[in-house]
This record gives sequence, C-alpha cells and structure tokens, in this order.
Amino acid sequence: MIRRTWVNGVEQNTISASDRGLQFGDGLFETMALIGGKVRHVERHLDRLTLGCERLGIPCPRRAELLDEFSRFAGAEGRAVLKLVLTRGVSERGYRIPESLQPTRILSLNDWPNYPAEWWEQGVKVRWCKTTLSGQPALAGLKHLNRLEQVLARREWSDPDIAEGLMCDRRGYLIGGTMTNVFLVRGKTLTTPRVDECGVAGTMRTTILELANALGLEGAVQEIAGVDVAKAEEMFLTNALIGAWPVHQLGELRLPRSTVTRQVQSVLASSSPNRFRA
Repeated sequence: MIRRTWVNGVEQNTISASDRGLQFGDGLFETMALIGGKVRHVERHLDRLTLGCERLGIPCPRRAELLDEFSRFAGAEGRAVLKLVLTRGVSERGYRIPESLQPTRILSLNDWPNYPAEWWEQGVKVRWCKTTLSGQPALAGLKHLNRLEQVLARREWSDPDIAEGLMCDRRGYLIGGTMTNVFLVRGKTLTTPRVDECGVAGTMRTTILELANALGLEGAVQEIAGVDVAKAEEMFLTNALIGAWPVHQLGELRLPRSTVTRQVQSVLASSSPNRFRA
C-alpha cells in the first residue's frame, strides 16, 4: 500500500493528464529499500538514475537535492519502500520533445513487501515465462517506465507458491526475472546474464558482482542459454529489496542446497542494517 506521495516536493497524489510519463512512459524510476530513514545503496540508485537521464536526455535533479528530499520525505520512517519516478514532464500531444520542459518528480512511500520468510531460508520456486524481452540497447540496463513486457510476463501465473518468472530475449538467452536479476553458480564461477541489449542492471546485481572476489569466486557477465541453466549447481535471484533468494526449483529442474547463496546472504546481512527478511 502507498502511504503517502509527493509531486515536485509537494504532498499530493495527482499529476497532469498531459504528463509524458503517463502518455508515453517517458521517464525513469528507482525502487529503493528504506531502512531507519536511510536508503540502502543510495549512491548506486542515483548513479543509475543519472545514467538514465543522460541516455534519455532528461535533466537530472542534483544529487544533493534528491538526498535532501529523501530525508525530508521519509527520514522519520523505519522500514519501507521508497520509490522515485522522474518523467520528462508535461507537454502537448505528440512524440516530439519540446524545449525547456520541466521534469515531474514523484516520491512515494510504500509498505514493505510481505514475502514468506522461508523464501530466504529454504529457497523459492520459479518458472519460465513465455513473454520475451525485446532488444533495445538505448534503454538496456535502465529502470525506464516502459514495463509492459514484465506486466505481460507476470500475468502468466497466479500460483502464490511461484515467487518469480524468468524471462529470455527473442533469441532464447536468459536475461532475468520479472523483478529480479539472476545468478548461476558453477564451480568457482558466479555468472549473471548480460543486460546490454535488454533487461535491468540491478543495484544488488552490481553489489554482488563486486563481492565475488571476496567470496573466492570469479564474477562473470555473459550470455546464458538454457543448457547453461540446466548445468547450474546453484541459482539465486536478487533485487534491492530482497537481497538474495535461493532458487530450489525451476519448472521440473531441482537445485541442491545453496551453499554459495548462503555465503552471499551472510555477507549482505553483515553489511546492511536490515537482514533482508520478510
């Protein structure tokens, strides 16, 4: 549930019907874990937002101003989800971008998701999605507002025991989940799919790739085919809110107890004020 919202620094929950974020999905967003009034990995989120603004040509708010606004908006909160939406702003009808648009900035405070605790402890069940991701390097890696492919993929199942669906590109290579990045473990190699054609470069994905050496693993970013998934010794899912979920079942594929995933969870817990639990 959304607890409260600010639009351009003012407490309200409406925007113009002519906003380009609503009309065309012309904008970006960041979904952030708020713990004790502070955003976890805030610099990683703002780095990705800055990159997205550069790619789309949207004026990016100054980092210091965003940090100040985060503090004023949610600094008194305990654990919650802080979402930032930044659109190109309000314009007349048509795709052409007028000059001197004023971006629309939306902050919302949301309840922490109520995921079962056993998903961290025992692992999750996931499935393959039929919906594929289209390639577009200009948008790849970003949290842009066009999420219809993920919406269609999430419509494919209603079983509450299935935590996530995995999505491939049009060639059949694994890209990620509808809301997560994916890691495979085989031997001493920790592999995650490339996201330079489509998909999202998650903040937790970046964090775990940087942790690989400390765990005695080689981090690798590469194309992952179905045969690679079938050979995996472990699989886990990541995002900014969940940290890491072990995967114990993908369709008919059963995966063993996740030793490396437990190490990843332990390192994340020791470096965070929150232990990534429901």
